[in-house]
Formats: sequence, C-alpha cells, structure tokens
Amino acid sequence: MTATWVGGGYINGTAEYVYLPGYGLAWAQAPFGYALSLVVGGLFFAKPMRSRGYVTMLDPFQQIYGKRMGGLLFIPALMGEIFWSAAILSALGATLSVIVDININMSVVISALIAIFYTLVGGLYSVAYTDVVQLFCIFLGLWVSVPFALSNPAVSDIGVTAQNEVYQTPWLGTIDMADSLMWLDSFCLLMLGGIPWQVYFQRVLSASSATYAQVLSFLAAFGCLVMAVPSVLIGAIGASTDWNQTSYGSTPPMLKDESDMILPIVLQHLCPPYISFFGLGAVSAAVMSSADSSILSASSMFARNIYQLAFRQSASDQEIVWVMRITIFVFGALATAMALLTGTVYGLWYLSSDLVYVIIFPQLISVLFVKGTNTYGSIAGYIFGLVLRIGGGEPYLKLPPFIYYPGWSREKKVHHVTKKVEYFIMQKFPFKTVSMLASFLGNVAFSYLAKYLFESGTLSPKYDFLDAVLSKHSKEIMDKATLVGNDNIILSELAPVTPRLSTTLAGTFTNTEALSDGESSPDSSNHENE
Repeated sequence: MTATWVGGGYINGTAEYVYLPGYGLAWAQAPFGYALSLVVGGLFFAKPMRSRGYVTMLDPFQQIYGKRMGGLLFIPALMGEIFWSAAILSALGATLSVIVDININMSVVISALIAIFYTLVGGLYSVAYTDVVQLFCIFLGLWVSVPFALSNPAVSDIGVTAQNEVYQTPWLGTIDMADSLMWLDSFCLLMLGGIPWQVYFQRVLSASSATYAQVLSFLAAFGCLVMAVPSVLIGAIGASTDWNQTSYGSTPPMLKDESDMILPIVLQHLCPPYISFFGLGAVSAAVMSSADSSILSASSMFARNIYQLAFRQSASDQEIVWVMRITIFVFGALATAMALLTGTVYGLWYLSSDLVYVIIFPQLISVLFVKGTNTYGSIAGYIFGLVLRIGGGEPYLKLPPFIYYPGWSREKKVHHVTKKVEYFIMQKFPFKTVSMLASFLGNVAFSYLAKYLFESGTLSPKYDFLDAVLSKHSKEIMDKATLVGNDNIILSELAPVTPRLSTTLAGTFTNTEALSDGESSPDSSNHENE
C-alpha cells in the first residue's frame, strides 16, 4: 500500500516544492496529505467496505444507484487512474533523460512494458510482491545518495538555509494569509481526495479481514511519511547549492524552468556517477510500483463493474480474467502513449484527481453513510460537482474559467528560457472543496426530494423512469443476490424456508408433507441423474 502511493510523482514533486523559492516545505503537501488520507480511509472507510464483501470500489454505487450510474462514476475513476499512470511514466522519462543519455521514449516504453508484463502474468499477487522489492529499492536508492549530496563542497549547511536566505529564499517556506484558503483547499483535496481510488480499495478489499485492512492503512500512512524524508532533504539540498561550483552551470535550475527535475539534477551533479545510478533505480522502481497497481485497478473495475455486471452477468471467472488481461494491456498502452505524446499529462492528472475528489468522494460518503440517497440525487450531485469544478478552469490545460469565484486575479507567468509571457486566471477561492460540498448536498437534497415526491404520490409512479425510488424495495433484495456472484443460484445456497402453518382456509390446502420433505429432494434427484 505504501509503494502504491510513493510513485515517481510523489518523490519528484515533493523535492520540487521544497526547492521552489516562494513555496518550500510548507507547500509540499503530498506526504502529509496522503498519509492523512490513509489514516482517514482506515478509520472510516476500510471497515464498512471490507465487511460488506465488495470486490471493487464501484460495487456499492452499482448496488444502490444501479448499473448505469456505476458506469458514469467509472469515467472519472478510470480517467484518474490512466492519467496518473501517464503522469508518473512521464516523470520517469524526465528523470532518465537527465542522468542517462538514452532516448526518453525508449526508456518509458521499456519500463511500461515490464510493468504491464508482470501485471498481466500474475495480477494482484505479482503487483504485491514486486512492490515489496520496489519499496526496498526506493528506500535504499534515495538514502544512499543523500549523504553524498550533503557532503558536496558546493552545498552549504541545510540547517542554515532553512531559516536564512543564502542562495534563494529559505526552504522551510511560508504561507501568506492571502493564500491560506488555497492551501487548505489543496490539503483537503489530497487528504479526502486520496481516499476514493480503486488503487487504495484494491488493497483494502483484498485484506484478510476488516480489522487487518485498517491496520494496513495506518502502517502505510507511516510508511508514506518515512519515504518522503529523503525527497524533502534532496529538495533542501537543491535550495542550498551554489550551482556555479557544480558541473550543472552557473544558472540555477529554476531559472532554466527545470525545477521539476531537481531530484535527478541533484543526483546527477552532486553525487558520484555510480551513486546517481542508485538514485535513478529508486525513481524507476517508484514509478513501476505505482503504474502497475494503477493499471490493474482500472482494468479490474472495467472487467467487473462494466463488463460483468452491466453486459454479461453470466460470464465465467475465466472469461473475466481474460477480459482483465486484455484491458490491462489496453490501459497500459493508453497511459504510455499519453506519457509520450502529450505535454499536458500533469494538467490532465490534476484535473482528473480533482474530479475524483469533487464527484466520487461525496458519492462514496452518501452510499456508505447516508441512508436513503438514490439515483436522482446521485445524478444531480454528479452534475453539480462537474460544472462547478470545470467552471473554475485549469491553468495547466489552458482551460479558461467560466465561473469567476470571489478573489480571482489575473496572473502572468514568464518562461525563463523562451522569455514568453503567459496570462492565466488564478482562483484563490477554495472552489474545489466548495464544489465537493455542493455535490454532496445536491445528492442528499435531490434524493430526499425525489423520495418525497414519489412516495407522497405528488408525482405518478410512471415518472420514476430510473426505477430508483418505487421499485427499489423489491430490487434491493435481488441486487444483494446478484452481487454475490452468479445469476444461477443453486437451491442449497438459499436458506431453507420453514412455513408457518396456520389453521386458516389457506392452511387446509397446504400439503404439509411435501413442504417438510422438500429438504432432501434436490440431492436425491441429483444422484438419480448422475
């Protein structure tokens, strides 16, 4: 579980934010955000999901909101997984290109192929076992390189540069009052938006018991914090370096717009060559450990919730496994293609992880903890969240906002290398969290409104075109049965019904012997057939 969260983006991104002047450690939210998301997930979500015996994260949605709504919720979940894999694969390409003089595209394709191959062959087992090795590689690789980088003569004492300005602003960083809402918004996004991922529930739902699933989450939270320490140190080293004395050149990385590569740059220019290979191995291992589980979880959601439950209820286990293998390959290829072809992978990943937070998180709370929500509310919440989030725009994708939230400002960004000036709208308002709350309240309000209108008879039953309110009560019993596995339930699986014989008119027509004899008949008839 730790290895899944500690990806290339996590390691590179943490180092980048600690290094960036004007941000610093105060803005490196990923380690604390994700660690807390695992704690919150363990406290509130792991137990109900595991004890109800679901197979994927979308199961509760399909059980309560129906198959079509499950399909709609699959879209942001799938986009999140694929863009995430693509983002970390492109991080790998960037890292490799700094240290080794080989074609980036080749290296990304090869590492993606390796990850896809062992995921294809062994499924969750191979992902789990390779994660152990990869986590060990990450830990070893980064910790081996930190002392070498620290002892480099070009690096001044990081204890001094934490508070005082030496080569750039102190790396501890500060949060201005004006930015505090934005900081909180991003923090909630990481903490609560880190929960509704199939990658996380894949681990939770395959744990041997609900309690064990909780323990797993807490241990992984601790693991995530530990694994971020070398990243933070490398970012701090980058902020305390006189680049003039290194082989990198006199211009610091931020003025070359290379601050996102600070980790590989430190490994390359401040450590001996054989050590920088260790560090590179660490980043590659981190990327593979996250990409494989992400691709596996996307394909397991597709195979179970879309293919099996929506199209082919009678599919055998073998068929589902083959569908999964094909989709692992397809999704893996998609992620790799996106990593190589689009420059805006990070923008896509930000947007899709926002959608997971704004759309799926409130729906997950409603499904697990709010009684009486239904498909109408779910659709309303989905639309609210989508419109409010997309309306806020995304500067990474050059997506202009059409909703200007209070406190917006027009900012300019200068590219240091090309001297190009770009203008974008900066939204300081915590609109992501507001969209999430609006989505949740919309879900609850519209659910109860629909329930009231249909049950009080204000709207006639024929308008309940989603069968969400009135036929729900008869369907719930059915759904529980179909979610168990197969449609053709064997007689012996059903609990024996003992009739209550009363001396009414109906009782006189009941053949009591036939009823009591019904226990042994299916077995005896089976033997005759054989």
